This record gives sequence, C-alpha cells and structure tokens, in this order.
Amino acid sequence: MTQLEAARMGKITPQMEYVAKVEGKSPEEIRELVAAGRVVIPANPNHTTLERFTGIGEGLKVKVNVNLGTSYDYVNVDEELEKVDIALEYGADTLMDLSTGGDLRAIRQLVLERSTIPVGTVPIYEAEFRAAKEKNSFFNMTEDDLFEVIEEHGKQGVDYITVHVGVTWESLRRYQNTDRVTGIVSRGGGLLAAWMLHNEKENPLYEHYDRLLEIAREYDMTLSLGDGLRPGSLADSTDRPQIQELLLIGELVERARKAGVQAMVEGPGHIPLNEIFTNVQIQKKLTGHAPFYILGMLPTDVAAGFDHIAGAIGGALAGWYGADMLCYITPAEHLALPSPEHVKEGLIAFKIAAHIADIARGNPEAIARNREMSKARYALDWERQFELALFPKEARAIFEARGSRTEACSMCGPFCPMNLVEKTLRRKPVTL
Repeated sequence: MTQLEAARMGKITPQMEYVAKVEGKSPEEIRELVAAGRVVIPANPNHTTLERFTGIGEGLKVKVNVNLGTSYDYVNVDEELEKVDIALEYGADTLMDLSTGGDLRAIRQLVLERSTIPVGTVPIYEAEFRAAKEKNSFFNMTEDDLFEVIEEHGKQGVDYITVHVGVTWESLRRYQNTDRVTGIVSRGGGLLAAWMLHNEKENPLYEHYDRLLEIAREYDMTLSLGDGLRPGSLADSTDRPQIQELLLIGELVERARKAGVQAMVEGPGHIPLNEIFTNVQIQKKLTGHAPFYILGMLPTDVAAGFDHIAGAIGGALAGWYGADMLCYITPAEHLALPSPEHVKEGLIAFKIAAHIADIARGNPEAIARNREMSKARYALDWERQFELALFPKEARAIFEARGSRTEACSMCGPFCPMNLVEKTLRRKPVTL
C-alpha cells in the first residue's frame, strides 16, 4: 500500500506522523494533504536505512535536494559517499544519485545504505549506460531495457525517480517549430528525444505509462515528472515547448493519483526573476497543486562559477511564490562535476534560500527563530546566536578567528551599538 492509498483510506502512517511532528502540523492535516496529492512522502519500504522522512508540498517547509554521483570522466566512489555525508550534515532533505560512470548498481547500493534521507535517481541514465556498453549504442536500448532498470531501482530501495514522460512526439513537434537558443538541455530529456527520433518511436515512458505506474505503485516510488524541455537559457524561458510539456504532465499527474501513485512535478530551469511567479502559478494551476520541485530557478545565464548564489536568489523567490523543493546548484554548475566542497557551498546557499522562503510564506517556526536570533544578538549572547544560526560551526569559526578584546565582535569592538543606549540609561537614567 502506498502512502497515497493509505491516506485515502483514512490511515495515518508512521511516515505521516513523523512529517507532522517535523512540520508542526497534526497527523490528520498531513494525511489530508497526502490524500489530495498536494504533499508527497517519498518512502520506498525497501530503503531500510531511511529514517528522516520528508514531506514535500503545500503548506510545508521548503525542502532542498542535493545531486551527486559519478560521471564519465570522474569515478571516485569514496568522494561520492563523502558528498552523502555532507548532504546529511548540512541538512539536505533528499538527495539524488545521478551516477553515469562505474558500477552504477553498486554505487547506488552504497548511497542507499549511507543515506538516512530519501534517495532519488534518473533510470534513463543507467538504461543508456547499459545499452551503450552491452549493445554498442544507446539507440539500441529497448523499451523493456528501460523498464527493467526502473524495476531494479524500485527493488533496491530508491524512493523517487525522475521520468521524462512529457517528451512526446507532440511536444517535440512544438520544439522543432521554435527558435530555441539552447535547444534541449535536460540530459534525460535529450537522451529520450534522440532515441525517439532515431528509432521513430513514441517515448516508452509515455506510451506505456500504465506499466510505469504499476512499478511505482509496487514499491511506492514517488514519480518526479521531469521537465525534459525545460529552458536552458533566459531567452527560452516560458516558451511553447515548455508549456506544452507541462500541460501533458498535468494530465499524467491525475493518472498517477488515480493509480495510487505519488507524483510531484519538476520545473525549470533558467527563468528571469520577472517570470518566476508566472511559472509557479501556471505549474500549480495545471497540475492540480502537485508538489513543485524546481531546478534552481536560475535568473541569469552569466554567473558561471557562482551559479549557486544566482540560483539561491531565484530559489528563494520561487519558494516564496509556492515552489516546494529546490534542487541545489553548486559553483561547478555548467562547468564540471562538483567536488565535495562545491556540494557543501551549494547546499548552504540553498538551505538559506529555503529558509528565506519559509519566512516569506509565514512559517511560524522560521519567524520565531529569527526573532530569537535578534534578541540574542541585541543581548550579545554569542552562545545563543550560534545555537540559532543555520550553520553554527561556520559562524563560531569566523567569530573566534577574528575575535575582539571586548564582549562584542571585532567589527565595532567597544563601539558596538547593540544595547549601547540601554547600558547608558542604566548608568544615567534620563527623563524624556
């Protein structure tokens, strides 16, 4: 029984109770949101090390996903496991293993065993890898090959999978009739589109969607309906192929819900600030308020080396407008496979963005935490400030490395304005 099926039967699962406690809501509230398809809880029963259940969706805190995994050029399993540890230490809510080099099954197993948070994958990557290795070309992949990989991921314990179901003949027709600057930038979407064009066949994930739903339901794998035609540049944002794909995804969300399968929707992408609200609003409207998992959003194309900062700006705004989970971006985005340090920097930036969005959305816990920090700051209570900081270790290290001879920080020293007036009044009361 999936989380969605249990919720519709009126049953509150342990996962729902956990999410309710974390979110400061009642278990019944969470059950109702899951039953409506507005919240998903990725939790494959076969993921035996999963301890920190994550609710993604309407009315909950904004979540952050971390991508990791090997590549064709870099296969260092120890480094990828270090990234898992960093993701856990710095508060990632989910992570995705996007490995495309080495023993993919073995790497995925190690990641699953190491991770206490939900793990996602993109099965088309492994299907492509196998076909290229065993059949001499990715184009020789069969439909059964792809579904066998999806089944294996479910058996192994993967909690959610990205499937680019919206890349169809219809959406490709619109893509070919537009003058895109950056074409198709989604790796999974591009692989499927090329396979379709070469073999002159429909997307198997779309054509055999019921088969996909059967597998997902068996393992309660949440479907993350991927945006294979997302814009890869500001010039391509909110164009016809993107919206056509979203229209189709909205219909597929409904079919997933009817089948008892949890579903969320992935979103763009490179979007200018002035179009972020529109994109979130359209997604929510067309998909029946399905949880929205965004890739960025990245509001500029020219921040190479610092895309984690640019993406956090777009992510904070999108989160305020209603996006439910932010896929982090690292400084290595568009440039290279990220290092563990890049993963840390990207995650920190996006955890801050998610928290900023929570404040704007009126989350009581986030607002109270900021108020308590302000009170501690005014009282020069450094231990309390470190306790309340999103990243206490880093805050303490900076404070101690550049210490002051006074109780204040070394920026103002004895001239610190915090509490200065009150201290003066205590020494010399004045009647105003």
